[in-house]
Amino acid sequence: MDPCDRAAVVELARSSRTDLVVIGPEAPLVVGVADALRHAGIAVFGPDAAAAQLEGSKGFTKDLCRANGIPTASYVRAERAADAHVALAQFDIPVVIKADGLAAGKGVTVAMTRAEAEQAIDAAGDGPLVIEEFLEGEEASLFALVDGETAVPLASAQDHKRVGEGDTGPNTGGMGAYAPAPVLTAELRQRAMDEIVLPTARALAAAGTPFTGVLYAGLMLTARGPELIEYNVRFGDPECEAIMPLIEGDFAELLHAVATGRLAEIDPPRLSGEHSMTVIVAARGYPGTPAAGGAIRAIESAEQVEGVTVFHAGTAEGESGLVAKGGRVLAVTAVADTFANARARAYRAVDQIDFDDGFHRRDIGWRELEREQA
Repeated sequence: MDPCDRAAVVELARSSRTDLVVIGPEAPLVVGVADALRHAGIAVFGPDAAAAQLEGSKGFTKDLCRANGIPTASYVRAERAADAHVALAQFDIPVVIKADGLAAGKGVTVAMTRAEAEQAIDAAGDGPLVIEEFLEGEEASLFALVDGETAVPLASAQDHKRVGEGDTGPNTGGMGAYAPAPVLTAELRQRAMDEIVLPTARALAAAGTPFTGVLYAGLMLTARGPELIEYNVRFGDPECEAIMPLIEGDFAELLHAVATGRLAEIDPPRLSGEHSMTVIVAARGYPGTPAAGGAIRAIESAEQVEGVTVFHAGTAEGESGLVAKGGRVLAVTAVADTFANARARAYRAVDQIDFDDGFHRRDIGWRELEREQA
């Protein structure tokens, strides 16, 4: 079934007497699958298409930030490549070039030279772009549950977008993550809620397009404080795999409360107090054209490491067993009492997996490791 086929999703939910639909990917949200489910009277965790434009259009989000005083990088929207080349002259280098629409986490170029910026504009085709000021600081992610004008923080995480060690090479959908993010202190988290997440929720509600679901705010922690890089309107990988094992209580009930407008009536989400780390095992060639069909063995051995769960992302059953079918193939997550122990468990588990066509980064969490050793 095509998950973007609104009628098919509604029919499946009706025929299976589903009580709650949780929409994971961004594309069904942007095309209005949540709208169709709500119209059919089915509880759904995820925003309507209008509110999903927070992820569906970076230009929409930047305009909303400007109109509501939400801290973010200065920017220019360009409808065509020719306009983008002209607008580029307004910005210092480094500069950030973003595709306006959905790009599976890979539509962003941080250009370190003007020539690289020009190449990024040309490579994007002739669609709309956003050109942004480069922000200095450390990135962190804040997840908040939102139900109209009610918003509560859920968890924080840090991910590694670049394909290469030392955070080098092209952007990916994420090569690993860890949670919580100590760099996002309680004070900074509260500022992000007060200055970014809550004003966003109120602006959407005031426009008649209230947000329902999870707002994943990608933040840059600058000298001025937290500033919004971009929003996702879903949990997102690999942060989802890192934060999920830390959430205590009845998670389905928590999502159902959001979907049915009862977020303000229930107890706030609780986290275990442990640490987690997720390492992505990707197919050779990712984020370009990934190798497909490579055999994957010994996942059972990886999951015998204490505190480890292996999430399947791009796998399929082949004639002789499990094979790769996608760019990011596995997400290996470990939970422990400390960050260092979670990291050690994660890499111990990764080393058990037999996947000749795969690769992974060995430095996930390097910044936090340096802080702990300092």
